[in-house]
Amino acid sequence: MRCPFCRGEDSRVVDSRTVDEGSAIRRRRECTACGRRFTTAETTHLSVIKRSGVAEPFARAKVISGVRKACQGRPVDEDQLAVLAAAVEDSLRATGNAEIPAEEVGLAILGPLRELDEVAFLRFASVYRSFDSLEDFEAEIALLRAEGDATASEPTVRPTPQTSAP
Repeated sequence: MRCPFCRGEDSRVVDSRTVDEGSAIRRRRECTACGRRFTTAETTHLSVIKRSGVAEPFARAKVISGVRKACQGRPVDEDQLAVLAAAVEDSLRATGNAEIPAEEVGLAILGPLRELDEVAFLRFASVYRSFDSLEDFEAEIALLRAEGDATASEPTVRPTPQTSAP
């Protein structure tokens, strides 16, 4: 890292802190040549590789925009959409890859959207998975019902009330 004051090539890190919810690191540095201090910021960039092969930066706003269309007329507010977009970005960053295919972005959206609203999930899935017929919708609905029945039939463990001794 070159010093912005004397253009010296060597500096030492005096302090490091994470910022922007851990997506960046702020470093306070001191130039070994002139002794002046300066601040640098390190960030990671997540790129989405589109079907055409073009790479573009990941944008939460695009996720929100796409999901908002699926949620139109549904009881989903902007805060829930923002939380969903953050969860999608977190899951994509957790893969450790700097470049993510667009298909993986769509898959990362499906899980949280299903938990948020099943009707919006069906709408989004129908476009994302290119449903061509009623059978495609029926198959997806059957999967939703089967998984819903499986979770409903699982025994729930309820805590036993604690009684206090006199």
